[in-house]
Amino acid sequence: MKIRITAVRKASYPDLMAKYENPIEHTCDVLEGQEWISVDGKCPEGMCPSAWGSMREFVEALARGEGNFFDGWMKNPLSAMISCNDGFRPVSFYMEVI
Repeated sequence: MKIRITAVRKASYPDLMAKYENPIEHTCDVLEGQEWISVDGKCPEGMCPSAWGSMREFVEALARGEGNFFDGWMKNPLSAMISCNDGFRPVSFYMEVI
């Protein structure tokens, strides 16, 4: 089964970065609107490994035909909305069966 993964929002918290994060040269490359296709629950090429770690279980479940997470959490029961685990610049991803 194919799952479309779409980056729908990218936040940034400069105040938290200034207070807690060491300066880094390379940050997140994900762009709002960017899409990937997972086939049979596999990590799509070019997907951020950290983001994949946050969403993998949901993508795999959707690929198995499962859904309706948390008893009706999503309007579309064959979808999920998950954010990556970057507390400084989190990206929200919408996953849906296609």
